[in-house]
Amino acid sequence: MKEREHKAADMFKCTVRERAMFEAGIKMGTIYHQFVGMPVDQTSVDILERSIEKSVVVQPYVEDVKVHIDGSHFRPKNDEYSYVSLTGNMLDVRLVIRIENIRVVAEMRYDKDLKYPLMYISDVRDLD
Repeated sequence: MKEREHKAADMFKCTVRERAMFEAGIKMGTIYHQFVGMPVDQTSVDILERSIEKSVVVQPYVEDVKVHIDGSHFRPKNDEYSYVSLTGNMLDVRLVIRIENIRVVAEMRYDKDLKYPLMYISDVRDLD
């Protein structure tokens, strides 16, 4: 473990497993609170999806991230005002965090029953 990583790890008074889940939560909160409200339409959705992925993957411990924005909320581009703002119910995210031998998969999906963009841990594995 590198010196900076070791110093950071010493600050966490929890297991590696718990820290990996914490890191997943931080990243999901970042995606939601940084990007909700962004203007988006059919012509910019792919760029926004890739931009979100590229901004998250540079953060510590991110092994993979996939973002999909549900385009069913878009209006036809009739004029300059024909765009929508990104909302939580449009986001579908799968994020993989790995710290040491622990891999956590976190997801964000709009849950129709809850009427809420739910962020949750869908898998935790010890790779040993």
